[in-house]
Amino acid sequence: MCAVWWQAWLPKASLFQEYYPFRVISKDGQVKWVEIKPVLIQWEGRPATLNFVSDITERRKVEEERQKLENQLRQAQKMESIGTLAGGIAHDFNNILSAVIGYTELTLEHATEENNVKFNLERVLSSANRAKEMVKQILAFSRKGEGERRPIRLNEVVEELLTLLRSTLPTTIEIYQDISGSTYPVIANKSEIHRIVMNLCTNAAHAMREEGGILSVSLKEVDLEPTDTNGKNLEPGRYQHLTVSDTGHGMTPEVLSRIFEPYFTTKKEGEGTGMGLSVVHGIIKSCGGDITVYSSPGKGTTVHVFLPCARDKRVEDTTGQIEEVVRGGNETVLVVDDEPFIAELSKEVLEELGYHVIMKTGGIEALEAFRADPGKFDLVVADQTMPHMTGVQLSREIKKIRPNFPVILCTGFSDAISEDNYKMYGIDAFLMKPILPKELAAAIRKILGN
Repeated sequence: MCAVWWQAWLPKASLFQEYYPFRVISKDGQVKWVEIKPVLIQWEGRPATLNFVSDITERRKVEEERQKLENQLRQAQKMESIGTLAGGIAHDFNNILSAVIGYTELTLEHATEENNVKFNLERVLSSANRAKEMVKQILAFSRKGEGERRPIRLNEVVEELLTLLRSTLPTTIEIYQDISGSTYPVIANKSEIHRIVMNLCTNAAHAMREEGGILSVSLKEVDLEPTDTNGKNLEPGRYQHLTVSDTGHGMTPEVLSRIFEPYFTTKKEGEGTGMGLSVVHGIIKSCGGDITVYSSPGKGTTVHVFLPCARDKRVEDTTGQIEEVVRGGNETVLVVDDEPFIAELSKEVLEELGYHVIMKTGGIEALEAFRADPGKFDLVVADQTMPHMTGVQLSREIKKIRPNFPVILCTGFSDAISEDNYKMYGIDAFLMKPILPKELAAAIRKILGN
């Protein structure tokens, strides 16, 4: 700190302030932050100020870093709130879709080709299934947990995301895609891949938002030889090679060298936190892959992502079960859902397949019916989110009476239970709403058959 004095030069109102921080440029061209504390004095009989000047550059850096962390925390809290809101909306929306899809399929079973009824119902079903997939994508993108990594087809996930992305980008941005079929899957989970693809594509779109342009996304399977891995932190082997490029404004070498730094961003305040690419970089590295970026001012940006392929070509596929011939039975099923039209739909579907169905619209009511005659029932299909008693709680009470009694749990959305962890709750099968009638029938038959 040093002390200097001047004739009174500060505005009179400003003298009531205690400190005055501002930026200066030193002789060697460095930007410094200094702070002045003025004190009113008399100098040679005239009013003047004695000014104490301090170098606060380091303190300012610490304060700015703290502010970035606080902004990041607020952003994380906001995203958590958005995820919670999305989950609540998805639960209600999936209940609605369950009725739309279920009753449409039931009606299609009796429709004929004589008029446009069957044609129209097929279009309704197609649109409802598209809505179902969009809700899945939104939930996967907003889900808090990353979930278990497993073999997944990268081309399928990328195509899903591009379909969702098309509806969010302005018409001035064209999307070109070249997605080849994947022979080998990668070990990841959909939430991670969603985050990678969505972040890279939205960054590319942001670079073209003023003048428009072309967003190109390609995916191909490549075999990297030792000579191909120069400049890449990769072992020789088979990889899925994802490329995202744009025709936007590009980046300078200085910006390019810092893009993976946490909190670094060139976007305006409120448009980004600077964490997107650092998170993407971390996910790719944790999967054993690598990411490289090429860009120059005025020539756009190209991002290359390499993810190692799994050794086994097989991917767990449950879609085939739904397409099998639906078989019914004569067992007694207890259906529990607090939405009466969902319970009625399940009852109608199962009764057409020959099952005896007891329908209840609450967990406590269902438990009383089960306690009254435990031997009457062969299986329970219960909704998870119900007032007074959840599906998991109902399952626990039922299994206290009959320990090995089979329970199928259904939900539109749940933070606590998912297809990755339902077995630890003692649940025998887990179905996400909206549930196709064939899907429900296949799950019931599989459990009762065992």
